[in-house]
Amino acid sequence: MGLIISLLNHKGGVGKTTCAVNIGAGLVELGKKVLLIDLDPQANLSLSLGLPRLQVTMYEAMRGEGEIAPYTAKPGLDVVGSVLDLSGIEMELLNEAGREYILKELLEPFRERYDYIFIDCPPSLGLLTLNALTASDTIYIPLQTQFLAMQGLAKIKQVIQKVKLRLNKKLDIGGVIATMYDSRKVLNRDVVETIRKFFGELLFNTFIRDNVTLAEAPSHRKDIFAYDRNSAGADDYLALCKEIIKRTEEA
Repeated sequence: MGLIISLLNHKGGVGKTTCAVNIGAGLVELGKKVLLIDLDPQANLSLSLGLPRLQVTMYEAMRGEGEIAPYTAKPGLDVVGSVLDLSGIEMELLNEAGREYILKELLEPFRERYDYIFIDCPPSLGLLTLNALTASDTIYIPLQTQFLAMQGLAKIKQVIQKVKLRLNKKLDIGGVIATMYDSRKVLNRDVVETIRKFFGELLFNTFIRDNVTLAEAPSHRKDIFAYDRNSAGADDYLALCKEIIKRTEEA
């Protein structure tokens, strides 16, 4: 049965979408079958992989106007896209009974088809994020190794605890991913140590280095392995994916 993992951080610009795209592609490189869910109305994941405008996106699916039909971005990697209309879903579902469980019900039939299902959450803690947390088995938190990225971590943990208490009792943080890391910078090293003190063994050993190819790949509508598999970004994400497989299999 496939594992559902949310990539969550309510601060923007920390690398959630980059992680979603390249962890998905890296796991495919290692022989896994992966589904990516673009739950962000900005649709950056969909843009990064060059998805066409699909007939059924997460917006239509959550409104009950069609069944999820994943788009194959590359062999082994499927994607359910997003559109800007998704930003209004909270108001549109205001009176919907059990609205926090909509995504969970949509994804349940896909568990048997994939080894991993990753949800790229929006940079907010609204209804879409609640749906992601309710549907997920675990959470990965991408954290930029900058001072401001550390702010709000207590709020994230508080939200997770509330969801675990009221909506999804099995939910837990499964890992923390340090992104945009430069070992030459004292600030980056200090922030990593702070993350380690706060999260302990949840911090992955692989740090995603600050690498220009990771920024370039989305403009070519490619993951890092399709764009430049010899780059430091590809090396980092492949190493991270090996850690993910080891950690999830041990769990």
